[in-house]
Amino acid sequence: MKKLFAMNFVKVSSWRGGAAVGCVLAALCLGAFVGCDDDESGFATRPDGTESSSSSSVTLNPSTSSGQALESNGSSETRASSSSSAGKVNCSALLEGETGWNWDVSKECRFNPDIDYGSMTDERDGKVYRTVTIGDQVWMAENLNYADSVKTPSLKRRNWCYNNVAANCDVTGRLYTWAAAMDSVKTGCGYENCSPTLPAQGVCPPNWHLPTYAEWNVLFTAVGGQSTAGKVLKSQSGWYSNGNGTDAFGFSALPAGNRYADGQFNYGGRNVRFWCSTEYHTGDAYRMHLDYLNEKAANPGINSKNDGYSVRCIKDSD
Repeated sequence: MKKLFAMNFVKVSSWRGGAAVGCVLAALCLGAFVGCDDDESGFATRPDGTESSSSSSVTLNPSTSSGQALESNGSSETRASSSSSAGKVNCSALLEGETGWNWDVSKECRFNPDIDYGSMTDERDGKVYRTVTIGDQVWMAENLNYADSVKTPSLKRRNWCYNNVAANCDVTGRLYTWAAAMDSVKTGCGYENCSPTLPAQGVCPPNWHLPTYAEWNVLFTAVGGQSTAGKVLKSQSGWYSNGNGTDAFGFSALPAGNRYADGQFNYGGRNVRFWCSTEYHTGDAYRMHLDYLNEKAANPGINSKNDGYSVRCIKDSD
């Protein structure tokens, strides 16, 4: 086994409504373990030096970008991704003793190993996404991470990685304003009332679209109803205070957090909000919400179109 040590710097942002506390740099050392193909022992070394024969490993998705620059109000920041397309990550070692969110754990460790996922390739940038069929719907099993503002001008200054750290997008995808999620340049739906033709592709790849309010409710029904949807849609690890789900259907929702219109990033590790293509009125649109506190998946609520939320795409019907 080879030990890989990565030094990561985390920018801590103040909570919404609180006074700004500035930027604090904290050095965190994470010991990750890479399984080698020629290792026949079947044992994984823990950080404390002991061995375990029950470790599991996954091959990293080769589409994961490394050190990608991001656009945020004219400034950019990069961080080298700790993942590699070659080799395997020892997920058991990374997740052992975890009680909350860790940005340095690969998204590959968050998928349900008992689910037979499909896959699709976004022809616009070559990224590969896992997919899952739930009832009669086919969903992406991870959040969208598309940011080409040349091909899609609606994205310019309207999408971010959490805390403006590029490698975070490799884990939970990007946070988009509603105008970006709807591809306002193409649909005319941005910050004024509009009547888009639904389903609306928005920022999703060809043959996929941004889900409507009604399509989210179809998903809730397919997984047993709103009262238990939160528990079965959330990933099996990573949620604050062990507020994890069972991920029974392979939706694998991660606590990506959000970005408010004032530029503050909040609730990473605690909740996730997904945009709907359904508009409420001029300044607000519907979204779906999951959090660590409640097993119940809230009905799509209403929030400012200027906030930054995650996007899950759903496949067009044949």
